Amino acid sequence: MKRQIPFELIYQVTALVVSVVLVHLVYITVIRPNAEAIMAEQAELAAQGEPYIQDRSLYVVLKDYEQEACFVLMFWAMAIMGYKGRQALRERSLLQQDIVRVSDGMSVLPEDTREYSRTIQALPEDTQNFLLPRTLQAALHRFASTRNVQDVSEAVKSNCEAETDRLDSELSMVRYIAWAIPSIGFIGTVRGIGEALGQAYRAVEGDIAGVTASLGVAFNSTFTALVISIVIMFLMHQLQLIQERLVLDVHTYCDQRLLRHMQVRGS
Repeated sequence: MKRQIPFELIYQVTALVVSVVLVHLVYITVIRPNAEAIMAEQAELAAQGEPYIQDRSLYVVLKDYEQEACFVLMFWAMAIMGYKGRQALRERSLLQQDIVRVSDGMSVLPEDTREYSRTIQALPEDTQNFLLPRTLQAALHRFASTRNVQDVSEAVKSNCEAETDRLDSELSMVRYIAWAIPSIGFIGTVRGIGEALGQAYRAVEGDIAGVTASLGVAFNSTFTALVISIVIMFLMHQLQLIQERLVLDVHTYCDQRLLRHMQVRGS
């Protein structure tokens, strides 16, 4: 039987390709032409020996390949986090629904679990894979088999803990990107310093233009990478907060809407 490629994998690959194309398009049409024009103008003023104030242009700061790679990774990470954040918000919308339909004062007996399971199975197939329906289904199955409310509570807790671990592991790619962006910035730093050292003999002769340009590559790449890394880490922690609240609210939902109504005959 043929195995289908997961949609999330297709989405991530597509997001990477789109990020590369869009960022490179902006660079070759806007950033690098403007940066070259500004640098040419400054070089002409310097050649004429006229005094001028060298403005720190954003185009010049962002023009190098390391900064372009950092922006590609930034938009890729934002696309991944946007997908996961949207998924978490969709799951959170289920908390507003009364899936098991247990009113106050009603009791749920082990014999009733099949009836309540049917309401969960009537949900759309993709919705049944959300955390809340899966946890409710696991609780009902455990109650039917063990007739013990404490075991049901443990099942709900273990299901939520497993979901927390799964959500945390799925952020591994975002964590890698958050680590890779400063590393690319440091690569730019090493490249710039290496180029500056290679032109040291020209600085001794009085021509420091090449050395300063190379040092500009070093500092600009590090500056850009660190700023982007701060943005990515902030967004990642916000996503983690949304996911952790989802798991906690699902646990609370199961306790208040199902577990407290469960009873065994004679208890």
